[in-house]
Amino acid sequence: MSQIKPSDLFRYYRQGTPHQMAAVVELEAELLKRVPDLFNRDQPWFKTWSQAGKQPAPIYLEPSIRIIQEFEGCNLVAYACPAGVWTIGWGNTQIDGRPVRQGDKISQVTADTMLRNSVERFAEQLYALIPAAKNYGGNQQAALLSWLYNVGGGAVEESTLRRRLNAGESAQVVIPQELPKWDKANGRPLAGLTRRRAAEVELFIGKQSAPRFTPASPFTALITTHITYGEVCVNEERRRFASQAQCDICTELCVFIEKARTQFGNKPIIITSGNRPENVNQAVGGASNSEHLYKPGCGAIDFFISGVPVKAVQDWCDAKWPFSLGYGATKGFIHLGIRAGRPRVRWDY
Repeated sequence: MSQIKPSDLFRYYRQGTPHQMAAVVELEAELLKRVPDLFNRDQPWFKTWSQAGKQPAPIYLEPSIRIIQEFEGCNLVAYACPAGVWTIGWGNTQIDGRPVRQGDKISQVTADTMLRNSVERFAEQLYALIPAAKNYGGNQQAALLSWLYNVGGGAVEESTLRRRLNAGESAQVVIPQELPKWDKANGRPLAGLTRRRAAEVELFIGKQSAPRFTPASPFTALITTHITYGEVCVNEERRRFASQAQCDICTELCVFIEKARTQFGNKPIIITSGNRPENVNQAVGGASNSEHLYKPGCGAIDFFISGVPVKAVQDWCDAKWPFSLGYGATKGFIHLGIRAGRPRVRWDY
């Protein structure tokens, strides 16, 4: 009886071929009957396979696998997930290019391989959907890959998170605001998804990030590296923010203003107007629909950079800021704003 060498099997194996996949499963079962620990990762053959001549793993791979495994869990028999989709392994919804079906079974080795292959495939999809992600750190890519793995490419493509990042907004602002919104299945919040989104945000921004400033923070609290809470309230208690949503809009504006500061030689930012609650806005003669009122989805900061021509800063902001901009250079300031729906708006004072 002629024998077949394992090397021959590898040489002629074609991924996705149904009869070869079936044969591999049968061979695996027979081998495990004889040597139950054969496919453990501590076996010498696996160390040789995984290390000899190995290329460096993508920076996103290990953190992605860790967070996905933490929240997906592994099932070697097909099961229906909370959304009603048949799933197997580490949350995979396909086997060999077809949807998972009730009754499907796989081995642990297959489950781990499917996870790695899926993460690498999703990474290419992530780069296509959010090009800037390719330049993020490994943990940041992993956080987005965990989200993409969970919700699917179609959802990511239609998401506000993707739109905002591709519009040039700061990821450090967008991710904590947008990711937590994806905690629902069939329209209902799930505790597991809430925990997962929180873990993804933490992975993205890092545990050492500055505390999020709140309406109750002291005026000395830094919103960004050089801008304090007090500055956007011109150090008047009556101008404090009333909600966290207002603080988050303000943070987004300050992050961009920090970029302007860097662009123009790190000279001091001077804020002339920030938050104006109704009574303050009326007292200073502000427009009834002013962005400075920080109504839902809105916010504004008027500023200039000390020692830099205001028109030069205004022109730079005009080219870089995708939302509201008031041309106030002739009056000594630039109005940087956001309106509900985030349209691009320009006007003269």
